[in-house]
Amino acid sequence: MSFPAFLRTRWAALRPVWARMLQRPEKLLSLHSLLWALIAAGLAMVLYVLVLIPFTPGIRDIRKAKMEQPAQLVAADGKLLAEYRWVNRAWVPLSEIAPPVVDALIATEDHRFYKHWGLDWRRTASALVRTLGGDKQGGSTITQQLARNLYPEEIGRAPTLTRKIKEAITALKIEALYSKDEILETYLNTVPFLYNAYGIEMAARTYFDKSADQLNVLESATLIGMLKGTAYYNPVLNPERAQARRNTVLSQMKKRGKLAEAEYAALTKRPLRIRFERQVETAGPAPHLAQQLRKELIDWADRNGYSLYADGLVIRTTIDYRLQMLANQAVARQGRALQGVADTAWAARSAWNAKSPLVQQLVRESARYESAVAKGVAPEDALKDLLGDPAFLRILRQEKTRVQAGFMAMDPRTGEVRAWVGSRDFAQDPFDHVQAARRQPGSTFKPFVYGAAFDQGMLPTDTLMDTAVEIPLGNKQVWRPTDGNKPPSEMPMTLRDGLAYSKNTITAQLMQQVGPLRVAQLARAMGVRESKLDVVPSLALGTSPVTLKEMVAAYGAIASAGSYHAPRVITRIEDKNGKVLEDFAPAAPERVLGLTAAQQLRDAMRGVIDKGTGVAIRSRYGITADVAGKTGTTQDNTDGWFILMHPQLVAGAWVGFNDGRITLRSDYWGQGAHSALPMVGEVFQQALRAKVIDSHQRFIDENESSWVGSAVAGVRNWVYDLFGRRTGGPDAPDRTAGAVPVPGATPATPGAPAPAEAEQPEITEAPLVPLENATPRAQPLPPVTDDGLPEAASPEMAPAPQPGIVISTPPPPQPQPQPGIVVTTPVQRGVVVPAPAPAQGNVPFFVETRP
Repeated sequence: MSFPAFLRTRWAALRPVWARMLQRPEKLLSLHSLLWALIAAGLAMVLYVLVLIPFTPGIRDIRKAKMEQPAQLVAADGKLLAEYRWVNRAWVPLSEIAPPVVDALIATEDHRFYKHWGLDWRRTASALVRTLGGDKQGGSTITQQLARNLYPEEIGRAPTLTRKIKEAITALKIEALYSKDEILETYLNTVPFLYNAYGIEMAARTYFDKSADQLNVLESATLIGMLKGTAYYNPVLNPERAQARRNTVLSQMKKRGKLAEAEYAALTKRPLRIRFERQVETAGPAPHLAQQLRKELIDWADRNGYSLYADGLVIRTTIDYRLQMLANQAVARQGRALQGVADTAWAARSAWNAKSPLVQQLVRESARYESAVAKGVAPEDALKDLLGDPAFLRILRQEKTRVQAGFMAMDPRTGEVRAWVGSRDFAQDPFDHVQAARRQPGSTFKPFVYGAAFDQGMLPTDTLMDTAVEIPLGNKQVWRPTDGNKPPSEMPMTLRDGLAYSKNTITAQLMQQVGPLRVAQLARAMGVRESKLDVVPSLALGTSPVTLKEMVAAYGAIASAGSYHAPRVITRIEDKNGKVLEDFAPAAPERVLGLTAAQQLRDAMRGVIDKGTGVAIRSRYGITADVAGKTGTTQDNTDGWFILMHPQLVAGAWVGFNDGRITLRSDYWGQGAHSALPMVGEVFQQALRAKVIDSHQRFIDENESSWVGSAVAGVRNWVYDLFGRRTGGPDAPDRTAGAVPVPGATPATPGAPAPAEAEQPEITEAPLVPLENATPRAQPLPPVTDDGLPEAASPEMAPAPQPGIVISTPPPPQPQPQPGIVVTTPVQRGVVVPAPAPAQGNVPFFVETRP
């Protein structure tokens, strides 16, 4: 007989019985009927439990947290840079936990722990009766609590019958597989205690500044008392509640025979003594880099079936551990020095007072002000109250005037990143000023202007007049770039010296000849590939914000004679046994600037170090190696930059404040030569001494073998023969002929030691100067799009030379268009040759593969 037929038969037999019972309902209340009802309810409950069993977690290893191995980020030499952990936990065996901790836990949470198999039926029934009577009680055993803590997603937190049954089933599974000591050890090592402290060991360090094996009875009772509600019984914020709960735990210990009456009476009178110290995960020497890589590594682990936090992965990087430590020290040392300058400047009443419009605006932007207004306080009253609170203003000043910095170094030959410092202190400011911060680069952007000029055939020895410049922008806009308070010399100056002395007047004139569109294109090709660039003449002086990473990468292209190497950090990922899971090959280098032009630019930038704004590299730090670089300072000395190039290393630093309205208030310290240069100078000085880089390595100039270059050179020589040589041209005996002499400056050959610092002239750099007598444009010039091309080309992007600008020779012959280069001569102005498309693929920035 089939099962459905059997059910129909049984139902037919029972129908008369149920009919008679319904005709006489008193029969339902008989003892026999109640017994059958209880049996049916029991069977239904058993069936329900059986149905839930497949939906409870599988118990493989309750001590998996002990076995978890965080991924390790290691330097090129294998030294640890950072670890990726789920939580801040230090696992300790039960034998290394103070006995009072275990006594307090069992006495308070589960005094029959050693007598049951995961469920305490007496306690459960008692809790049920009390709850029904209005006194809500918990009846969970330690094992049930452990099940809930280990498998919160599978079991759930809702106060439902289903959750309690799943919790009970899981507890029985745990008890069947593990001993009581193993359960206790796991429970005490996994329970959370607030403040990023997980487990009894981290709790002991956080609240009492000692290890778990040194806890006494009072301290053990305090920590176990928190388990009823860590936030409610927090001994830091709620000491009275915590002390009362501690005494309740002591009372339970006395009741269960773990404390004598006299001892209990004495202990309950003791005060709550907390030695709180928040436990912070060890950041390691490169915390900002580790944070930048975290998302990419999680994505990689998910795609490949690994856990970044538990599988013991080893991520090998290009970071040079020695350079990283040198960079950390240099940033910390210079940061402290500049902080002293900032504290002195902003502590003055003239800078920070209640009448200052800036201070008032900062107060309006504060959380205290917004909170007061949200509670109904009138904005005027809230502002007045906070401006009259000296303590608040002092804290606000300290917060806003904290000097920040970023530092990055890479190998220009390969693009391998060697050092990465995102801020002065990761704990105080985790914001990364290498990759996340975009700031105006100031004069460090000028090499792109000169590189574009050299790429179009101009020479470092070509001259322009150092004279006042007015550049009409249309719609009554006029740009008057100046060199600070220094009047123009009204003398010819070579392009080489214009770059060395960071002359805004020379750079602005050069920008007119080259065109801002071409400069933006070149900057994009050389490495500024993530930030938008406004295609306007003032771009020449670095008005478009960029990242330090982009600038260091672009200077790497200069150091490598025009070849761009994408910054690269990760080399390979291994499992915990050393098996290579994936290798990451570097991306192929890209030729982004002609060889001759790149070498000319690199050589011109030697002059910045030998006699220009970066001369302190030689005079103060005694660096005699073949190096080139550039300083940068933005308007009002808001940002200070310096980038230095060596054949084996390019390093750059930025200094400023998180709020661009705050400055060092010093025309001396605000300049990149005095704020950012010391960081780079110290790192290079120590790296050369430690032979991390070779002081004997030199940039090697190569001949560009190209029929196009030869043809251009031939036409150029023909033009020179026809119209005459330029001042300081190739026929001049001295390569610096025609330069405007700087008082006290002495020319130096590349790599030659500089005189003593006291004998060196002070070469200052003019910051950006805002537009004068300008009205807003009806249609602003378009920015460069993400692919490096302009959104709309216009003749205004490459204006023709204007009156008042002296060009010493006729424009050079137009070279053949190259990929990614914009032709800006009057003959072909606005013609764009598209740049090659970037490599495709869903590849994280730092994990680069060859396309």
